Amino acid sequence: MANVSTKREISSAGSDELSREVKRVKSDDKNGEEDGNEPEWENVLSAFTTSSVLSDSAREKIMFVHGKIADNDAVVVLEKTPIREDFLAELFRGSKLRLEMKNDIYSSYRLQAPPHLNEIKTTVVCPATEKHVKKYQRQESFLVEETGEDYRSITLPYIQEQSLSLQWVYNILEKKAEADRIVYDDPDPEVGFVLLPDLKWDQKQVDDLYLIAIARQKDIKSLRDLSSEHLPLLQNIFQRGKEAILQRYDLPASKLRVYLHYQPSYYHLHVHFTKLGYDAPGCGVERAHLLSDVIQNLQADPQFYKTRTLSFPLRADDGLLGRFKEAGRL
Repeated sequence: MANVSTKREISSAGSDELSREVKRVKSDDKNGEEDGNEPEWENVLSAFTTSSVLSDSAREKIMFVHGKIADNDAVVVLEKTPIREDFLAELFRGSKLRLEMKNDIYSSYRLQAPPHLNEIKTTVVCPATEKHVKKYQRQESFLVEETGEDYRSITLPYIQEQSLSLQWVYNILEKKAEADRIVYDDPDPEVGFVLLPDLKWDQKQVDDLYLIAIARQKDIKSLRDLSSEHLPLLQNIFQRGKEAILQRYDLPASKLRVYLHYQPSYYHLHVHFTKLGYDAPGCGVERAHLLSDVIQNLQADPQFYKTRTLSFPLRADDGLLGRFKEAGRL
């Protein structure tokens, strides 16, 4: 669920936020192929000691673990990667099976796959702050109904008080970081944007495709700031983003879900592109707003998102939730 004060993207750690927060156990296959060498392996977790499991999901095959690397707090996210169709023949041929049960035509086995087909996508946050730890802890959530006046009197002052760094966003826009991951770049200062894979996507299959378009305009914090003057920007992201994904991943627009979050996880306008059918985090109706709907709403009413009541979930430990309670709005 959204937590406006604790997301990775809005940490105030400084200009090296991305480089130090997400360490990949293995580089993207694409990077390894470009220079003809195998990607380097590293074991940044060899010194990791576990303190607690913050949360886990058997259905989603993901676990969030808190611990330490040397003297630094760290959060490790372990996620089983999807089974790839192009590896099925090798999986069946090279795996070992141990029979667990057989009854008539039904049998079940424990399958031990070859190591390279049994990877775990791993994200490391180190040094992790208390905010990072809280972000991944299992928390009760509450649905907030925010009027336009609530935004101006409660939410906006809270956002401004946080003084949260967006340097990692500017690093991407200025190609000081993650330049090799950019899928599409429109340099226009008014309608331009950068499209790149979200860190939750391992880029090994399109079934869970997830990309982010980051607008070049720096004065649009969220849905609430949008008006009809931003329609050229939104339409450009919508059209060019779909075209870039078709060209790179051969995925047509009819198989894409394109949306914005409210509340967003960081306060710089960005748009999510995910494959339709993939249950991406935050794609539920209580948080996601289809970009096509946003465009139509602004065409019908230039001030639509400045006045409309918007609902969104907040976790129990979210400071913004406390502000709404103090104001008697929850």
